[in-house]
Amino acid sequence: MKRAIIKIDEGKCNGCGLCVTACHEGALQLIDGKARLISESYCDGLGDCLPECPTGAIVLEKRETSDYDEEAVKKHMEKTKPQPEAPIPCGCPGTRAKLLAKKQPECAPSVSNENLQSHLGQWPCQLKLVPLNAPYLDNAHLLIAADCTAFAYPNIHQTFMRNKITLIACPKLDDTDYSEKLTAILQQHEIKSISVLKMEVPCCGGILQAVKKALLNSGKLIPWNVVTISTDGRILED
Repeated sequence: MKRAIIKIDEGKCNGCGLCVTACHEGALQLIDGKARLISESYCDGLGDCLPECPTGAIVLEKRETSDYDEEAVKKHMEKTKPQPEAPIPCGCPGTRAKLLAKKQPECAPSVSNENLQSHLGQWPCQLKLVPLNAPYLDNAHLLIAADCTAFAYPNIHQTFMRNKITLIACPKLDDTDYSEKLTAILQQHEIKSISVLKMEVPCCGGILQAVKKALLNSGKLIPWNVVTISTDGRILED
């Protein structure tokens, strides 16, 4: 039978897992850090997963394949349904639990007022709450940071936030397309530079893709850079 069914470009897939969550038939799973179609008979071809993919790795194509099997899907979903007392796994590598071992100092370090000073330059700082006409966006150096970075990197204020307008977001938990608002910000204001601060987990790739898309859509040439923070608080890329 020839029908519409999804096709995944593994080269573009960043393993964020958003498509897995969007698929109500359980046809997708993350395997070795990539989204995979585990059974063609589970895919209904409606493409609910397409708009969730931040990298455009999923497309619909018509090809010879097995029929969509609704009964098989029901049995599959019932089998994989988590127990009420168990945490619901999303399949994303970035949610794997692990304990971060920290080396304790021999004596407590001295803390100066400078080390305690906040360098948050405006309010609100959540990207989805920042008004497009906010005057502090004019001639600003933007720091667009995944919100987990503030907890992973201890000196974020002094190292990254100083003299910048900080906009924080979570591409996995916030149900919005950041690229649209970022495009509007870049078009309506003269932005001097953009720094992207993200975690090493795959789902954080969504915030980088949103910035890239906004820069392209705005038509402006704005200097930008990316820094990646490890889950144990180290700078991996600078």
